[in-house]
Amino acid sequence: MTIEKQSIRQRGIYLLPNLFTTGALFAGFYAMTSAIGGRYETAVISIFVAMILDGLDGRVARLTNTQSEFGAQYDSLSDMVSFGVAPALVMYLFAFSTLGKLGLFAAFVHTAGGALRLARFNTQLEVADKRYFQGLPSPAAAAIPAGFIWICIEYGYDMNVFKYAALLLIISTGLLMVSNFRYSSFKEIDFKGKVPFFVAIAVMLGIAFVMAQPQTMLFLLFLGYAISGPVVTLIMRRRKWQGRKADIK
Repeated sequence: MTIEKQSIRQRGIYLLPNLFTTGALFAGFYAMTSAIGGRYETAVISIFVAMILDGLDGRVARLTNTQSEFGAQYDSLSDMVSFGVAPALVMYLFAFSTLGKLGLFAAFVHTAGGALRLARFNTQLEVADKRYFQGLPSPAAAAIPAGFIWICIEYGYDMNVFKYAALLLIISTGLLMVSNFRYSSFKEIDFKGKVPFFVAIAVMLGIAFVMAQPQTMLFLLFLGYAISGPVVTLIMRRRKWQGRKADIK
């Protein structure tokens, strides 16, 4: 193989993982176009589809040994559209259009939080503790407003009653993304190892609960995950403080 052909090969990109990333990007784009057309249920489902595809692209890249700097940057841009811009726009059109500048500000807080969180993640990728995320991950932050909208549609809630709750919710997700709270990455879980039989049963029951009421269960799961960050961080800091206090004694 000539040097010129080697250079061309090195400039190429891996197709398989980037197909999943492109799918996630399209799902985020489709969520926005659906919301503009008033199809809000389709919009929020598209955000959850983007989450699934976003989770698959990195795993596929690791399994096939096709990680690349291009893939990492492309994934961040896709996340910005699907989990930064799309949820904010869908929520704005669904609940904030009558709130004027206040609604615009709340939606922008989420978008800006997503951008800052992704930028920080990329700059700290090599030095960060792999067991934890610093700040709420953007897919989880997107799932909370998406789940909230889905619940309101499913049960026919009047958004004039809940619009200020939605306002607080989306501002909170934006701020949590740029916070210093630590969230478990679940990367320490060994999916290849053996587990007790009751764990398999618990997983199947959990999936059944989610499938039975996806609107409510997904919202509650990701809301619980968002709350876990401040709780875990405070517990870790308390233990660290108690350890220092014991050393002094």
